[in-house]
Amino acid sequence: MERLQKIIAASGITSRRKAEEMIVQGRVKVDGEIITQLGYQAKKGATIEVDGKPINKENKVYYVMNKPKNTLCTLHDEHGRPTVLDFIEVEQRIFPVGRLDFDTTGVLILTNDGEFANEIIHPRSHLDKTYEVSIKGMLTGENLKMLEKGIELEDGLTLPARAVLINKNIEKGSMLIELTIQEGRNRQVKRMIEYFGFEVKRLHRKRLGNLIVNDLKPGQVRLLKPFEVKTLRQLANEGK
Repeated sequence: MERLQKIIAASGITSRRKAEEMIVQGRVKVDGEIITQLGYQAKKGATIEVDGKPINKENKVYYVMNKPKNTLCTLHDEHGRPTVLDFIEVEQRIFPVGRLDFDTTGVLILTNDGEFANEIIHPRSHLDKTYEVSIKGMLTGENLKMLEKGIELEDGLTLPARAVLINKNIEKGSMLIELTIQEGRNRQVKRMIEYFGFEVKRLHRKRLGNLIVNDLKPGQVRLLKPFEVKTLRQLANEGK
């Protein structure tokens, strides 16, 4: 027997957290009976339906993409804008793990493993995320120290970060820094720079945990190796 939300997440439909919400909302049936109890354990071979559709257990797949600019990290877009799934064709129902902004490029994981995805994006998962940040404006050495110590945004104080100056162009009034954070708040890097009154011109996620995409062109995808998945899990769970 196995917990119902874990079975649903294993099917690739959604994360375990979302599966729990579906159960509470009465959207899940086991052998024809609506189940709303989160602790419910389903027997092996039970027929499980979500929104009236039976689920099937898929083989787990894990991909990393070099996300191209001007694409959405979503399954569908009602306005017809390109999404990251336009660049990959697989049998499994994969989805992006977390989100990068429309104009942000770089490391993005795609999988059908909801439990794995939840481990990676969980607020208590302090997985390093390193960005190359091109800034219209000139941060001072003191500003960089403030970024590293933590700054107060509208949703709270940021965790300590690492900020390294790569280069600066005094004539153009611009600079490039490398910023490593351990959180995944909405537009966090851009908001950290906007705190000082400057604008991010280009944002590229260079590294996520142990993953880099130097070998991939924008839009290219490759399968993760088993040891890469295992290492990501270990890194994500270190801070919990």
